[in-house]
Amino acid sequence: MKALVRSLLLALLLLALLLATSPPPAQSFEFPAQNIADLIEQTCRLTPFYDLCLSSLRSDPQSGAADVRGLARIMAGSVLAGASRTLDSIQELLSRAPDPESEQPLAYCAELYIPVVKYSLPQAIDALDKGQLGFAEYGLSDAGKEAEECEKNFSGHGGSPVTEGNELVRDLVGVALAIIKILQKTF
Repeated sequence: MKALVRSLLLALLLLALLLATSPPPAQSFEFPAQNIADLIEQTCRLTPFYDLCLSSLRSDPQSGAADVRGLARIMAGSVLAGASRTLDSIQELLSRAPDPESEQPLAYCAELYIPVVKYSLPQAIDALDKGQLGFAEYGLSDAGKEAEECEKNFSGHGGSPVTEGNELVRDLVGVALAIIKILQKTF
């Protein structure tokens, strides 16, 4: 009987020691923020475009209850919205029968943005929801690369009529990727 009690005590002691030395489960990263406004501000300070980050996150009503993963998802949604607006602008310019000089680069930009809007970014958002940070990072990076490629395509064609949209998408991607990097450091 004493051996059984001793074994149980030893097992409980080992379990207590194991629990005391184990790190807590990493479900989501939280800054030591007083409130959500502090969390948004602290998160945005770690991104390359602080003001863009703040305005994007604060304009979304869901940010009020979001953790850092939620903020990353909101930013990915902002990237999708920006890419969709840029694609709409490209398609509108194409429908107005632009001059032949700009038609080809605009058509090329549409070919770049369509799969980003329809596939890459929705899949990146879904990956964020599932905690697949690497895949989310890949999809978001693709959007930034395609925006840059669209812009480069206009060199020698008198400048891009969608520079503002391309730059916004690129900058939003930079913010979203920075927030994902914060998450990756915690897992």
